[in-house]
Parts: sequence; structure tokens; C-alpha cells
Amino acid sequence: MNYKDKFKNKTIMVTGGTGSFGNAVVKKLLQYSPKKIVIFSRDEKKQFDMGNEYDNDKIRFVIGDIRDRNAIFQAMYGVDYVFHAAALKQVPQCEFFPWEAIKTNSIGANNVIDMAILQKVKRVVILSTDKAVYPINVMGMTKALMERIMIAISREKRDKTVLCGTRYGNVMYTRGSVIPYFIELMKAGKPLTITNKKMTRFMMSLEQSVDLVLYALTEGKNGEIYVRKSSAATVGDLAQVLIEIFDYKKDIQEIGARPGEKLHETLISSEEVVRTDDCGDYYKIRPEVPGMDFRQYYFKGKKNNTLLNEGYTSENTKRLSKNELKKLLLSLEEIKKELKNLKK
Repeated sequence: MNYKDKFKNKTIMVTGGTGSFGNAVVKKLLQYSPKKIVIFSRDEKKQFDMGNEYDNDKIRFVIGDIRDRNAIFQAMYGVDYVFHAAALKQVPQCEFFPWEAIKTNSIGANNVIDMAILQKVKRVVILSTDKAVYPINVMGMTKALMERIMIAISREKRDKTVLCGTRYGNVMYTRGSVIPYFIELMKAGKPLTITNKKMTRFMMSLEQSVDLVLYALTEGKNGEIYVRKSSAATVGDLAQVLIEIFDYKKDIQEIGARPGEKLHETLISSEEVVRTDDCGDYYKIRPEVPGMDFRQYYFKGKKNNTLLNEGYTSENTKRLSKNELKKLLLSLEEIKKELKNLKK
């Protein structure tokens, strides 16, 4: 899809914009001749490094925290679109500091949405995760609350701001994800530690994740959540294929599942299936009730898609073979770079 007409001369704000997603979406947006891209985040060092890397006067860096409503309000002046990516994402840290996760992932998202409406932003897309579906850890619970906050405010139809969301599975080679972790273990000469070889995870490239949010931002309706159709692989196969790619001699150690980990992840719950539409490369999950009529909340849905009644999970989606997974991994620029460095 060509987004140039959608973003030309527009001002876009990316919260948490110095992360893996932020860098990828900024690179993509610059191709569409925006008026300005506002990077709103807390890390001054990352902003400094990103500013040196891009050296582009269309990018404006703002130091601020999504817990601070006034800072968000000031930064959003003149903004047309918002990608809300700022979050605490590490599962163990959120488990140890749940209130901090609530303040950032749930209350922070509410702040971003409220300030966007006050500043008459046209569209806001929140970035969620498969861990928000049937959540068993704090990170997933706070992201699930974020989704519910977005849906609840969208029902109120305050002003003309459109609110929608996206859900991701595993985005390959993003900061804190398993692939760079495995590569760091190999660099250190250590065995690859995995929790359960049979554990499955969705495999999505960073480029696909950016396409998903661009689609949601331009096509999304109030309260809807968008999911990219993705293949999956077992963690055991992923570790084994990386060992083959890098010709690594150490073995794999299975250490057992950690608290807060699931055997399989879910992007669409069985309860959501009846209000999910197939949009080609994407699924669209409609809100339970689009308006504020509480009497309509308990309604009988109608299934009109190809999804199984159990929902859309990393177990029942297309499973990548080892050869398919190897081909996918070798297509990643980060893997190519690591292999090139290895040969020096």
C-alpha cells in the first residue's frame, strides 16, 4: 500500500520512538515526505545517538515521560498522528515492579490518549502484544488494560480523534527479544539456554510490524484492534537453526519455563473470534460495542472468518519448517551483519 498521500506534510509523534520499532517507523515515514516527526522518550543518550544517525531536520526530539500529562500535551501541539509505542516490556522487571508497569503501560497510555484528544490529534494507534490475550504476567495484564482503556474512550467519541490498536507477536531481532539474546550467548561461548523446546512463538519481521501500524493508522476505525497474520516456530527449532547458521559448536540447554511464560501465545482469543474480520494480510477485531449503550454489551456475535473457534495462536497458525525458518533468518539484515563480522 502506498502511504505517501497519507503522510505527506503531516506531523507524526512516536512515543518511545528511540526503540527498535521507533527507529524502523521513522526510517519508513521519512520516505513519505512528512512535515515533522516528533520522537518523545526518556532516554537522552538514545535520542542523541538517533539524531546523529539520521541528521535530519524533520526529526524533533523531545525528552519526556508518558506519566507526565503536561509534557505530553506540550509535545503534541500541531501533531496529526500518534504512534504510541512507549512501554515497559520486559516481563521479569514488570513482575518485580508491577506498580511501575501500571503507571507506564496503563496510566501512561490513558495520558497519551487524553492529551491527543485535547490537542485534536486526528488518529492514535496504540501498540499492544500477544501477551495481552489471556494475560498471565504483569506486562500482559497492563497491556490488556491499555487496550480496554483505548476501547472505552473510543466509545465516548470525544471530538474527532480516531483511536485504534495493533497486537504483535514476537518481532524478530528487536531489543530484548530472543534472537539477539541467543547470538550474544554464542559470542560469549555459552550454550543456548531455552525454557522449553516445544514452546511456539509468532515470527514477524520489524518491517511487517511497521506495515501493520501504518495500515492501522490509515484504515483503522474507533476501538478496533489489528493483527498481522504471521507464521510461528518452536523455540527449539529457532535455537537449532541459529546454531546451524553460525556453525556454533556448543549445545542447547533446556532450563524449564519461567514464571509468566506460556507454552503458546495467542493473538486473537476464542471470545474475539465472533467479532473478527479477515482483511487479507490482517485480522480486524471489532470492539464488543461501538457506542455507550450498556444494554448492547452482551450480544451474540456472528463468525464470518476462517479462524478456528479456539482463536488465533502460535500453535494453530502456519508452522515454519527448519528450512523456512533458516531462509527467514538469513533474510534479516542483522543476521547478515553478524555473519559478515564473523568472517572478518
